[in-house]
Amino acid sequence: MGQETEVAEKEVVHSVSDLPVQDPPGEEFSAADLTWVKYASSEHHREDVALIPYDRMEAFIGGESNNPECPTRFHIERGRKRERGSLREYRSDEYLLYRMYWCSFGPENYGEGGTILPSRKYRLNTRNRAARPQSMRGCTCHFTIKRLYARPSLLLIIYHERLHVNKSGFICHGPLDRDAIGPRARKMPYIGSEIQQQTMSLIYLGVPEENILQTHIEGIQRYCSADAQVDNLASQYVQKLGMIIKRSTHELDLDDQASIRMWVDRNKKSVFFYQDSTEADAFILGIQTEWQLQQMMRFGHQSLLASHSSFGVSKLKYPLHTLLVFDSRQHALPIAWVITRSVTNNDTLKWMRALTDRIHSIDSTWRIGGFIIDDPASELGPIREVFACPVLFSMWHIRRTWLKNVIKKCSNVEVQREIFIQLGKIIYSIWSEKNPMDALGQLFHDFVDQTTFIKYFKSFWVPKLEMWIDSIRNLPLASQESCGAIEGYHLKLKVKAYDDVQLDALQRVDWLVHKLTTELHSSYWINLFADESGSFPEVKADYIASTSWQRALQIPDDAVTFDDKEPLLARVVSQKDTSQTWTVWNPGSEFSLCDCSWSMHGNLCKHVLKVNMMCGARIDFQPLLSFQSFQHVLLDLWQKPLDDSFSLDLSVAWVMQMQEKIKHVAELATSGGIAQVAGKLPIQWTKKRGRRVATKGTSPLLLPHSNGSLQKDLTPKKRKRLSRFPG
Repeated sequence: MGQETEVAEKEVVHSVSDLPVQDPPGEEFSAADLTWVKYASSEHHREDVALIPYDRMEAFIGGESNNPECPTRFHIERGRKRERGSLREYRSDEYLLYRMYWCSFGPENYGEGGTILPSRKYRLNTRNRAARPQSMRGCTCHFTIKRLYARPSLLLIIYHERLHVNKSGFICHGPLDRDAIGPRARKMPYIGSEIQQQTMSLIYLGVPEENILQTHIEGIQRYCSADAQVDNLASQYVQKLGMIIKRSTHELDLDDQASIRMWVDRNKKSVFFYQDSTEADAFILGIQTEWQLQQMMRFGHQSLLASHSSFGVSKLKYPLHTLLVFDSRQHALPIAWVITRSVTNNDTLKWMRALTDRIHSIDSTWRIGGFIIDDPASELGPIREVFACPVLFSMWHIRRTWLKNVIKKCSNVEVQREIFIQLGKIIYSIWSEKNPMDALGQLFHDFVDQTTFIKYFKSFWVPKLEMWIDSIRNLPLASQESCGAIEGYHLKLKVKAYDDVQLDALQRVDWLVHKLTTELHSSYWINLFADESGSFPEVKADYIASTSWQRALQIPDDAVTFDDKEPLLARVVSQKDTSQTWTVWNPGSEFSLCDCSWSMHGNLCKHVLKVNMMCGARIDFQPLLSFQSFQHVLLDLWQKPLDDSFSLDLSVAWVMQMQEKIKHVAELATSGGIAQVAGKLPIQWTKKRGRRVATKGTSPLLLPHSNGSLQKDLTPKKRKRLSRFPG
């Protein structure tokens, strides 16, 4: 080790006088044509330097600008001069002329996640800057030249950073930049973020390139006229974007932790919270793109937010937590992803506050109406503290898990049906006078011969069943429509995450981040865009039918038949093949079971939902759990303040207000349109907003007097001159 240090010290030059003068041939030359030497002094610490004739300075700058890998121009970042004879004592590297040249794609960064150089709050009026400020990408390539004071005919070049990379170490411009749009940028047609996202989404969906190009050209023709050159440039853009997507990889570094740090640094606008893994802190990565932020503001305000938690607990390196909103069709849209294994109160509070602070910085009035959780282990304290809203519980996870394991571990179809119905009785007994543990004991007694399932249930569910029962009893339950929407997102996420994936990739966080922010994000973007714009009818049709609830609405009522002789089943005629009939067992319950293939994979099928919709209007079926839970909340609200008359009055007022709102919601759901409901509402008069300046002809304001009469406000109004307004 000591010998290597001595050798390195011998290679360092401490005086400019010891440097050889280099004069490469040709009109221009670059750094590749020079031999660079390590130079150290009181001012410089082992910098790469070279000594050339002063009159070859422009030749060197021109050669560096014409670098084929990163063509650019260099601007003067700062400069100083001295007169000859101004120094009595001087070192060998003192200057007559000092200039620092910086690549014109820096030092500021106006790209994704870019910021202005912290050391400078203004833009220098220098020559040879980049053609457009928006083209600056934070390039760190820069060098210094010194015309030597002791030898004015020579020029000392000090190269501080020779690579055209940003502070993260990535190539940030030129042909090797995978995010660059290529040459002739000034002549490229306008491509907004919507057109770019649309093209990317179609590429990820596997749409043929001809169709993508046609759609892309139609998009840019909204901003420019049809032209052969524009079509040619658009074709090049689509081809290059496709190549970038095909060549893109999740591995920015061989080390997964380093790769994530690099991704976070490159995508600051899409990261709302990041905490690296240390001995004291758990790893937390919160991702939310600008589009997701817009949907959160749009669909989340005064509506429901849902949590899809603990995805990939046994397969992924860190589980995935997703926050969902419900769009105009009540489809679940992912508006934030949180990758972490920590579910502690403090860590949950950190990222929830960061998420709400981000949206409140845009709209301080944004609030949600309720928060749906699907895991009884979720901390309720942070939700109530940050969102200040009621918390609901969704049973989609427990229903799906129980049904999948019943089908997997029991081979007999009739036994599967009976076990699943008995599992439903455990949950339904929560709202009756029966003890849920009695129903559990009955399950073990009746199916003692199903050793595989009973062993699984005792080892996996019995230890935490009481926790699930307490959550179901103490929290209002979400409806089957929201459960079906959350399950629809779960199935889509599962296909995107686990489809055609290598096993080693599951243990890398950067792979999961890449999947979420590319394929899954693009899929939901194009779905919502197609639904609202009508641009892609096939995509829109698939999106509408992506949840079981929407598919159930397409089944006519006359396709469902009930048999009074067999009250424990209902039959649904298939819409694709009218000769096919599906049987739904235990109708009118969240634990109904259908014999269709979709239900036999553990999913909530459209036949079960359609039958339960029709059972709601029949008196011979018990209400669903969500309704029983709601009824329990109302009765609890009514019974609590019996000993306090004022609280009782307030509770009655709340209940009546809730009843009116529920009535209007029910009418809207069953009517043909909002106009029919709005026509029945009472007229509400509202006052106009106050104007800053009173117009001519308006009457004075009438104010109530202390004796009850109305009195004119005769206070003189003063007008402000324009010069008195700030700014």
